[in-house]
Amino acid sequence: MLYLVATPIGDTSEISLRALQILKDCEVVICESTKEASKLLRAHGITGKSYEVLDEHSTPDDKAALVPICQQKMVALVTDCGTPGFCDPGADLVRLCRQKNIEVKSVLGASALMGLLSLSGQRLDEFVFRGFVPAETEARGKALRELTKEKRAIILMDTPYRLKKMIADMQTHFPSRRMLLSLNLSQENELNLEGTIDQIAKNVPFEKAEFMLLVYPV
Repeated sequence: MLYLVATPIGDTSEISLRALQILKDCEVVICESTKEASKLLRAHGITGKSYEVLDEHSTPDDKAALVPICQQKMVALVTDCGTPGFCDPGADLVRLCRQKNIEVKSVLGASALMGLLSLSGQRLDEFVFRGFVPAETEARGKALRELTKEKRAIILMDTPYRLKKMIADMQTHFPSRRMLLSLNLSQENELNLEGTIDQIAKNVPFEKAEFMLLVYPV
């Protein structure tokens, strides 16, 4: 059986009792980084686990090799933070397991997406989750130009070291839309900035940070 275990996005105590029990009971932990996964487990007194890696470098053969493990053992899938299978290669393993009729269960927990929406102070019944826009300049520009036609709320995310690039992109493509930039959610240095992108840019103290961006509807 495969359990999709949501892990903290910041504070290590932000994890459910059920998630901790699954992590204690499971035989194998599939993770993006053994360093990050073992660090989290040790913080909660959990040791002695067998680890397998599933990340953006995993090949189709690597993913296929994990399926028999999920078939034969109790397995927990985790990411470095957040919910596995959401904007990460865990989705491929879920699909492969379902094709083999291996039971897959979700162990819910902290969600950066829900956290961002709750911080908006607006009732957003509809929004477009765009997630990670392409890194390559031409494809990125094309994707952002397409999004300027969207009147609903838009949610964007990217890697921490592209924070400054995302701000510059917003200044180019969304100079007048109000937005909310959430930085380092659930961490001690969490910061939420609201306004036009020029107003926000003046108050960003980080060169890089975990972030999500909500562009408010027109």
